Amino acid sequence: MKIVARFASLLVVVVLFTAAVYPQYTWTPELQVKMKIVGSPKISPDGRKIVYTVNEPVMSADKSEFLTHLWLANTDGSDNRQITFGDKSAANPKWSPDGSMIAFTSNRKDNRNQIYVLRVAGGEAEQITDGKGAVSNFEWAPDGRSFAFTMSDPKTDAEEKDGKGRNDFRWVDENVKIARLYLTPLAADAAGKREVKKIGDTGRHVTAFDWSSGGRSLVFAHVKSPVVDHWPTSDVSLVDINTEEVIPVASTDLAEQNPSFSPDGRWLVMTVSDRPVRWAQSNRIHAYPVQNARISGASPRVLAASPDGQPAIGGWMPDSVRVYFTEAKGTGTALYEGNVASGTVKEISYTDGVVGAFDFDRTGNALAFVMHDIDSPPEVYYGRSGSTAPVQISRANGEMAKLTVPRTEVIKWKSKDGREIEGLLTYPMGYKPGTKVPFILNIHGGPAGVFNQGYVGGRGAYPLASFASKGFAVLRPNPRGSSGYGVEFRRANIRDWAGMDYEDLMTGVDHAIGMGVADPARLGVMGWSYGGYMTSMIITKTDRFKAASAGAPVTNLMSFNGTADIPSFIPDYFEAEFWDDPAVYAKHSAMFNIKNAKTPTLIQHGENDIRVPISQGYELYVALKRRGVPTRMIVLPRQPHGIQEPRLQIATMQSNLDWFEKYIK
Repeated sequence: MKIVARFASLLVVVVLFTAAVYPQYTWTPELQVKMKIVGSPKISPDGRKIVYTVNEPVMSADKSEFLTHLWLANTDGSDNRQITFGDKSAANPKWSPDGSMIAFTSNRKDNRNQIYVLRVAGGEAEQITDGKGAVSNFEWAPDGRSFAFTMSDPKTDAEEKDGKGRNDFRWVDENVKIARLYLTPLAADAAGKREVKKIGDTGRHVTAFDWSSGGRSLVFAHVKSPVVDHWPTSDVSLVDINTEEVIPVASTDLAEQNPSFSPDGRWLVMTVSDRPVRWAQSNRIHAYPVQNARISGASPRVLAASPDGQPAIGGWMPDSVRVYFTEAKGTGTALYEGNVASGTVKEISYTDGVVGAFDFDRTGNALAFVMHDIDSPPEVYYGRSGSTAPVQISRANGEMAKLTVPRTEVIKWKSKDGREIEGLLTYPMGYKPGTKVPFILNIHGGPAGVFNQGYVGGRGAYPLASFASKGFAVLRPNPRGSSGYGVEFRRANIRDWAGMDYEDLMTGVDHAIGMGVADPARLGVMGWSYGGYMTSMIITKTDRFKAASAGAPVTNLMSFNGTADIPSFIPDYFEAEFWDDPAVYAKHSAMFNIKNAKTPTLIQHGENDIRVPISQGYELYVALKRRGVPTRMIVLPRQPHGIQEPRLQIATMQSNLDWFEKYIK
């Protein structure tokens, strides 16, 4: 794994890990699904320990699920051990201010997430909350004596009764259950009970919150409802803990989100969208001066625009002047520092890989993070100022790290209009230069997604390492519309889906052919969500591909817009409702151009997908079937927009392998 990082004067690192070579194994979906996902590293207040999560598949005769548990280690990587167990997940660990306890959420009781506290010295975890609703997030109070948390509205007694009596009809968009803000103490009273107090109720859905440094107030972001389509309505308010007065902080036609107090309580930062709010987002960090845990009334300081316009705030440095955030930068990850005093933004590190979940210690001289790259699976790392290399803390994927993955390189080419496009080309295992091989074009979702230099041996619908073991090359382009290349690039496909982004993809295929890698007679195409949309459009525009696989595809922009949970998404991208401009919806929908399709097509869809309803997949399947085009459709029961069960992930991966082996190999 190669890391090139510069964390101000803290870290200057060049580390090279070379995986051992074990040529006797073969990559398969069953092997790839075993990759464990690590996350949520948190450094203890004394800087000596790190708690983190490990998510892994559990499969038995009657079980197929991914389970998450907590692990604890010293910051030198020693004494690394699992600290929660059982058949229910534990997640979202957070240290108490004095470092003696770790709080987390778990669905151990009644399958609803509640807050639990585990004492580091030992003993069983104690359940803190016991609400009828599920806890979505929580934060320790600064004094460690209580919690603030969000909990969704539960069913009323009448609704429970009606459900049992099959009288459970419902009205669309009415009686929506929202997440509200609550307080509860850590210690129970003499009767073993804890008072739960609702606070700051605005009648809106709370998405994020943070304590002021002295615990006098809470700042929280809230939206009209939990419907994803309502994210542009996000506003920010303060609530005084003692008086319960709610004070609006930012309530405009912009989307104000993710508020965070500085450690000294003198600043409040949040991300704020440009005007108008667009789904192809552009946000900046705004810093509000604070006095006595309240906004001072002065205008916010707007920090300089970040390179990609999508700052994901990670936290504050101890000086209460610098806030750090990450963004995609091409196929890698950049860490930035925003200075609320000067309003400047500067890059402090870049990695050819995926780096995230940063957590700085109280001194600002050390940090924990999760990292993976093309060759190395995800693990937790810890770095200190002046050290020559970060310490690997977790060993969750130790066995997988021994396996050789196929070679992947970043390539660039010019599109039809001269715009430079970047992508990742994965070669077959043991590839010999100059050999033309079966080739698959893999298209990402979004459209504002991005393919990065993440580990190629992991989970997902498209098993890259397994394809490489079967002799396929796979190209993953980042066409216009992708994140990681700036706001203008991300918005370059407005009203032009399957237009110039299609040319970006086709010129990428031509480039791979020109490199002598892709065999023009053995080409395939696949993608999920927006990638599925592009796949469905591609088969109506060209017959150069011998096989296609469309995962959760948007195939009819009109019917999609009327059935998905994001009905403002398409009108924003196409700048019109379908009743005002039906021609642009038809032009950019596979179903209105399906007479041109000849390519054998596999369709994969989750039965409970509300983002791209399964009816979109059925429309494509029925049309291709009636036109005599070879097609199959696999329905994934219980699954939403992403596949959440290991056996169904394996089935999805294997069906893709089988389909392309049949038609292009």
